[in-house]
Amino acid sequence: MESTKPSPADLGRRGEDLAADYLEERGLAVLSRNWRGREGELDIVASDGERLVICEVKTRAGPNWGEPGEVLTRRQRRRLRRAALEWLAVHRVPWCEVRFDLVAVLWPPDAPARVEHREGVF
Repeated sequence: MESTKPSPADLGRRGEDLAADYLEERGLAVLSRNWRGREGELDIVASDGERLVICEVKTRAGPNWGEPGEVLTRRQRRRLRRAALEWLAVHRVPWCEVRFDLVAVLWPPDAPARVEHREGVF
């Protein structure tokens, strides 16, 4: 019997679920998921108790995904910064330290997922 390959959207959702679980297991409190504003979308907004942590999640099914930091373009980083400022304003959060992380999930169809968390990627 042939295994069914998930659609890119399904793979992305599964990767974001796994990333949220991974962050919570490491003590972060997930505050928002897939938050959408005028400036863009934030995959995961969390707190480590000291700062707000904005996590971009990148999920790939194959090994040809490069280094996690390489998958965020300058334009994407700018969009994430603006969306984070909008999230802070909408949620009326006073000034706080913000860290931008990347959670890369490699999930080949025939193997368990591998999660790599890079803190402070920009």
